[in-house]
This record gives sequence, C-alpha cells and structure tokens, in this order.
Amino acid sequence: MKIDRMIEIPSELGAGTRGASLGINALKLCAAGKGMTLLAQLPQQRVEDENDLLFKPPLPENAHYIRGIYTVMSHAADVISDACALTDSILILTGDHSNAIATLAGIRKARPDDRLGVIWIDAHADMHTPYTSPSGNIHGMPLAASLGFDNKECKRHEPREISREYWEKLKNIGGINPKLLPGDIVFLGLRSFEAEEQFLLEKHNIARYNTPEIREMGLAQCISKSLEHLRHCDRIHISFDVDSMDPSVSRGTGTPVDGGLLPEEVIELLKGLTSDERVRTLEITEINPLLDERNKMAKTVLQILGQVIE
Repeated sequence: MKIDRMIEIPSELGAGTRGASLGINALKLCAAGKGMTLLAQLPQQRVEDENDLLFKPPLPENAHYIRGIYTVMSHAADVISDACALTDSILILTGDHSNAIATLAGIRKARPDDRLGVIWIDAHADMHTPYTSPSGNIHGMPLAASLGFDNKECKRHEPREISREYWEKLKNIGGINPKLLPGDIVFLGLRSFEAEEQFLLEKHNIARYNTPEIREMGLAQCISKSLEHLRHCDRIHISFDVDSMDPSVSRGTGTPVDGGLLPEEVIELLKGLTSDERVRTLEITEINPLLDERNKMAKTVLQILGQVIE
C-alpha cells in the first residue's frame, strides 16, 4: 500500500488504562533506532490532544471525558478531511480506538457521496454506547457512534444529560450521521464482546470472523470474502487495533485477549486487503508502551508496517 501522508492523534481519553498516547512516539523511536525512514519521510501532522484532562475525575460516569473527546474528535475529523483532499493514501496513528470516531467522520466529510466500507481488525466489537457500556470508556464505543446507534433496547444505564448531549454531538461530527451502514463492516479477529454488542451484531447480521474461523478458511479466502462483502463500497478503511494480536506476541496494549492473530497472519491479511485499490486509509491504534516489555509491541507493529506500506 502506497502511503503519502501520516496523521497522528495521540489522544488517550477514551482508554481505561494510561499510556496509549505514548504508542505513536514509541513506534517512531523504534523506527529511528533501526535506521528505518519508513515513517520519518512522510509528511506528518499531529492533532493536539487534551490528555491533561486525565488528571481530573473520569466524568460523566457512563461516558468518561466525553466533552474533551468531542473537542479532540471534531478537530481531528477536520484534519483528516483536509488531508483526504490532498491525497487518498493516509496512515493514521492513534492513541486509543475512540479516535476512530474522528477517522471515519473525516473520511466521510471529505467524500460525502462515497459509500464507505470498514474492515475492523480488533479483538473487540467497540459497539457500546453510554446506555450500555459496562466501563464508560469511549474506546469501546467508536463503531456505535459511527453507526449512529444508541442501542436503547439493551439499556443498562440512564446516562446523565451531559452524556446524552455529547453522545449526539459525537454521532454528528462532520455533519453526516450515520457514517456507515452495518452491512459495510467486516470484523476480523473479533472474540470479545458483551451481550449488548452481540445483540447488535446479530440484529444487523454484521460480518465477522474470529481467529479459528480465519485459520480454518485460510487467509487468502478470508481476504477474498471480506473484500467481496464490501463489493458495493466505493472506498474501504482498515482499522487495526493491535489487541487483535495474541498476547503471546506482546502485552503492550490496554485490553489484551487470548486467542488472537499472529504477526505473520496480520501481515498477510493487510497485504492482501490493501492490494484492493479502494483501500485508501489505514489506522493503527492502542499501542501502549507502559504495559509492554522493551517496546515489543511497537517493534512488532513496525515489522508489520515494513511489509505492508510503501
């Protein structure tokens, strides 16, 4: 995949553990230490974060730091939209996965007439809302926000007015709601979700393959079926959460789950998926060096990138 530009969004307001904001620099320092110009040679833009809010209590309780997240996501969506006007080939490095709200909003704002497909490589479904989230961490909500879901059918909370107000604002960033259709998503590596998310997955018959299923069908077939599922889409975005990989690779991410993909499998999947010319943007998220040993996750991701992007 040819990449012409890189955008960094180091916000970690959506995560439940601290350190994801350091993942971008951990990756870049790893590249520099190996003498690789892979990332340094790209035109880069860094979105200002509001991570100082982490020194305050994580309120409101069902949507932690939602006002700060809205501020960052609004700005980041504009940055991504402007970048899409310059080039269609963008690498997006983010702190936690709540930043995908901005990624998808920015792409759709720049290309409002295009039907957007998403390949979500992640251990988690990320389809909670302030009405259903067991943690209140917004990195578990980006797809629900992008789909315009509340999932009140499975409501376990009555969020405060401030949560409801800013949830609506998050869903409407970029002036388009919803950003995508449930049928235009494919999950790869999905293996951890709550009953409320399962309800949405089944209600909308969302395409998903866990690790055993991917291995049983074979990587080539998985790539083919994923792209075929998105055949009606004009462009495709890939969001790669490093917790899609097995914790035996590295525990340098906030929410590791056993039974994940191996780096060589991720490389083959990404190489195959990005060979489709509709894939214009690649997002990498949730590298957390504070939870890691000797920066192993960043080294692994750099190895993957070295095989996938030009």
